[in-house]
Amino acid sequence: MTLFLDIPLGVYALPMTKSTTHTLQNQDTVAAITARVKRAQGQLGAVARMLEEGRSCDEIVHQMSAVSKAVNAAAFTLISTSLEECIIEGKSNQKAVSEKLQKLFLSLA
Repeated sequence: MTLFLDIPLGVYALPMTKSTTHTLQNQDTVAAITARVKRAQGQLGAVARMLEEGRSCDEIVHQMSAVSKAVNAAAFTLISTSLEECIIEGKSNQKAVSEKLQKLFLSLA
């Protein structure tokens, strides 16, 4: 029995209305975030294997902490870059986008 579920990324994303959506334009940042998420995905797979192998709670929690930090770092980078791009682009709905991104930041706390 495996505990690791292969859930597509973005399945649990917070909904955004049409007026507050933003897609990252900086492809270097997109690549960096993607790499970080893939690393976290690998770490999460290791957690599942550790559980199946009956490894110690200390080891498992340490690995889970690494996964959490990697995912949070990716999310913070995504949100901060989105905010930066929205400000630079001077979108007319900048205030709505900014408020939505602030809520996303707070959802990570």
